[in-house]
Amino acid sequence: MRDTPKKAFLLKSEEELCRELKRDPDNLSLKIRLSEIYLRQGRLNEGRILVEEVLSQDPQNTRALSILGDILFKKRLFKEALGCYREAINRDSRPYLYLQSARVLKEIGRFEEALKELEKVLIKEPRNISFLKEKGIILNRMKRFDQALETFERAKEVSPNDSFVRKEILRLKSRIRPEDQILKELKTVISMDSKKDDAQIYGLLGEKLKETGQVREASEAYGRALELEPNNLYFLKQKGFCLYRMERYDEVIECLSQAFRKDPSDFIVRSTLKKSFEAKGDLKGFLHLLEEVSFSLPEDKKLWGIIKGVRKKLNLNDSENSKNRSI
Repeated sequence: MRDTPKKAFLLKSEEELCRELKRDPDNLSLKIRLSEIYLRQGRLNEGRILVEEVLSQDPQNTRALSILGDILFKKRLFKEALGCYREAINRDSRPYLYLQSARVLKEIGRFEEALKELEKVLIKEPRNISFLKEKGIILNRMKRFDQALETFERAKEVSPNDSFVRKEILRLKSRIRPEDQILKELKTVISMDSKKDDAQIYGLLGEKLKETGQVREASEAYGRALELEPNNLYFLKQKGFCLYRMERYDEVIECLSQAFRKDPSDFIVRSTLKKSFEAKGDLKGFLHLLEEVSFSLPEDKKLWGIIKGVRKKLNLNDSENSKNRSI
């Protein structure tokens, strides 16, 4: 329900832009704005087609390069996305481009390069909260925990009420403390009126409960976190993994299918889904899910390879599968 106003706004904007484009089909500015709407709607292929039309006529359009980079990033085509951001940076020094470039580098494990991208902005804007948070995340990935904590402490000075920052500080500080003490403190925190609706604290509680083997309680904590932040992919995945350990396969499939549609490249999600479908004796259901997702990712050769392997296991050939899809 929370997303309804946003979806309605995007749909109305799309309709208006399409009408304007019918009257002025060569207007590049309108095409850029519409491609951005498609990006926000998750219609990545449509957005890519439109923004590439713009770039074919105006290859140096930095806004179009940025949008194409975002689309490729969401499709997890990281090398291509990085190329777009860097080309745009050559013409435009907007902080957003450096931030996105750093995020791409983080995803492909080039952490030192990612930090250098962030520092190009932080040296001029040391209180930029988005850059501080991203730096903290990267330092944490590098297991440089003391530096990560220091960075998040700086971020807290800038934005004291940022729930993600508060959660990361609490998590990093808890690394050297007894687990039972941490759990007790977290349960005390979420009982407070000011924190009872803090999704990040519930997520941290779920993480700590899962680490101590309290899987059912962890699932409930992640479920509450999801109620508060319905679009948080991390919470969705973690809830699914807890359900899998509890062998609640129908719920696993419902939960992780949503996560897989949003992030098809996560091999742990995909593997857990496969095992869950197999546990139910429904490998065909897994195949149907793979095929559904693959239609929006025609360039993902790895995904098509997995589909081919599942078809082979089911003794289905391509012609049979094509016939099934047309029914």
